[in-house]
Amino acid sequence: MIRNALTMMIGTFSSRVLGLLREVITAAYFGAGRSLDAFFVAYTVANLGRQLLAEGALSASFVPVFSQVLERDGPRRAERLARQALTVILGAGALAVAVGIVFSPQLIALIAPGFAGEKKALVVAMTRQLFPFLLLISVAALAMGALNSLNCFFVPALAPALSNAVYIMTVLFCASRFGVESLVGAVLLGGAAQLAFQWWWTVCRKDMLLVPARPDWQDPDLRRMLALFLPYAAGLSLNQVNPVLGRLFGSFLSDGSISMLNYSNRVIQLPLGLVVIAISQAVLPELARCVRQGDEVFAGTLRDALRFALFVILPVTLGTLLVSSEAVNFLFFRGAFDAEAWRGTASTLFYAALGLPGMACATVLMRALFARSLPRAAMTMTAASVAGTLLFSAALVSPMKMNGIALASSLAFTFSSGVGVALLRRAMTAPLRLFSAGWLAKIAVSCALTLAAGLAWRTLWRYPADASLLRRGLWIVGIAAACAAVYGITTLKLKCEEWSLIFQAVRRKTPREK
Repeated sequence: MIRNALTMMIGTFSSRVLGLLREVITAAYFGAGRSLDAFFVAYTVANLGRQLLAEGALSASFVPVFSQVLERDGPRRAERLARQALTVILGAGALAVAVGIVFSPQLIALIAPGFAGEKKALVVAMTRQLFPFLLLISVAALAMGALNSLNCFFVPALAPALSNAVYIMTVLFCASRFGVESLVGAVLLGGAAQLAFQWWWTVCRKDMLLVPARPDWQDPDLRRMLALFLPYAAGLSLNQVNPVLGRLFGSFLSDGSISMLNYSNRVIQLPLGLVVIAISQAVLPELARCVRQGDEVFAGTLRDALRFALFVILPVTLGTLLVSSEAVNFLFFRGAFDAEAWRGTASTLFYAALGLPGMACATVLMRALFARSLPRAAMTMTAASVAGTLLFSAALVSPMKMNGIALASSLAFTFSSGVGVALLRRAMTAPLRLFSAGWLAKIAVSCALTLAAGLAWRTLWRYPADASLLRRGLWIVGIAAACAAVYGITTLKLKCEEWSLIFQAVRRKTPREK
């Protein structure tokens, strides 16, 4: 499991770096203003499909069933299941696209009630243009699930990098001529590239013919997959209400607020995608197999996954808090991105970073609920997250503006993690001992020393805000390297078990992927 997670991290890293680069280029061309706010709201609607399918209900319902069929009946029977699932996805996706295009004005009225006039008309037009992205990414998600179940983790993790590369090239060549409309074309072309790459790898390199086949509605495996998908989709769609709530509250704030929230979220996505999504995607097939081996084995695998996720994400959280302002300056402060946008994005990034540990735990715990086929529990956990986001946002947006929206999301993820742990404990017969006192003490000491090292660096060497891009980048690399060295050495000296898992995964031979 750890080896698969490390493999996915390598592929995901390139994707997230390019994803961050695409936001840097977008910020340089368009800054943070009214038209870009409109695009980000429109993209939120299309992006819900990606998060719901590619990282949500489709993989959560398809992967466990597909993995079990593959192990029990062999690759040809698994291929038949995948082809039937593809037909269902194409039909449902086409219907969703048609409905979305027709009802785009009503959707925007719900998501961004603060928008009116020309700004609202622009959002509606771009939302309609972006809806086909949902169909493209749905098929890509199915290919990703099949590849993960076939122990091919690097290619699905790398595919979004291709999408981001296509987006970047489209903006560079078209932004000056078509303005913000070029971003719509960039998203659609990127989604098509991501689909084509994964589909080709599944068919040509993994010898699995992923083309539509007539569904056999009496097939027990297909019926089980659909039975899992519907409640998971309902539960995860609740979870995806969180970014919608952010847009809703942000639509009542000043122009540029939604753009600044988006930029800070993109920075957060780098560690989140590198660690959390990679581990959760790798752990889902493993947890699905562990269900058959009993609660003791399942609890042990879940414990290792949660500890490893926190082991990596906690120092990243500290680093992001330490250099939030400097990171935004280095990444975005150029072109149309002015000093006001810098200050606003940096402050929202600080509060958003507080939620990284909660996001890590919530994502892994949700995968555990999926693996155990507990759709009601998954819906309860996501409902807790939505309720937390709504209540915290309502309480914080007035005194803290867009910072309150970022902090509300962080608090909601942490709250939902606690709910997830409670739900799993109720569902399992074996005790769920996730964090021992010894493990917590080791991590606390390591984090404290890491924070001290970062503060010392900031005191001794001030950030050269007016210097060249190279000097500013070297300052950030320097503080990151110093903190990483302190954390790494401290956790090694304290004999944290996660290092042994990493060393075992690195030493173990990784089979070549066809």
